[in-house]
Amino acid sequence: MMRRQIILTTEDYQRLESLLASNLARIAGDKERLNELRAELDRAQVVPQEEVPEDVVTMNSAVALRDLDTNEFETYTLVYPDRADIANYKLSVLAPIGTAIIGYRVGDELKWRVPAGWRRLKVEQVIFQPERAGVLDL
Repeated sequence: MMRRQIILTTEDYQRLESLLASNLARIAGDKERLNELRAELDRAQVVPQEEVPEDVVTMNSAVALRDLDTNEFETYTLVYPDRADIANYKLSVLAPIGTAIIGYRVGDELKWRVPAGWRRLKVEQVIFQPERAGVLDL
């Protein structure tokens, strides 16, 4: 599967850049995960919040994913590491799947390495996107 151009809002891009430059990331971050997020930021198209398409996975978006190998569905909210709570389906952007889905659009398919091997996922739906809902201070 070819890696597609991803879309990030200016605000998400700046906050993710700050996260990568933070002491927390340097001390507690998995270097491989940080490098993967860096690669995603480097290839992103950055747009103002009001111009982000409504089907793009942005930070604090709730998204439905389908595993292309098992056909099972998963729903997560993509959050910054300090708000991650996998028991409540809040997935850190520094988790493998979190880094994988940032900036993708409904219908996009992706293949991403996770600790147990490779996952093939499809973004089925953006259930909630803060930019679309006008809730920008999450």
